[in-house]
Amino acid sequence: MLRWVVIFLIVALVASVFGFFGVASAAVGIAKLIFFIAVVGFVISLVMHLLSGRRP
Repeated sequence: MLRWVVIFLIVALVASVFGFFGVASAAVGIAKLIFFIAVVGFVISLVMHLLSGRRP
């Protein structure tokens, strides 16, 4: 999932260099959205692991 964030950030950088500011802002917005979804997924996974109560 974080690979998509990097891809959209690269697309945004390339688009901004060539002057496609609308495409660049859309790509940055998508990258931010995917990044925050990944962070929320990580936090939920971490909490579920801590609450699972698995003891050796």
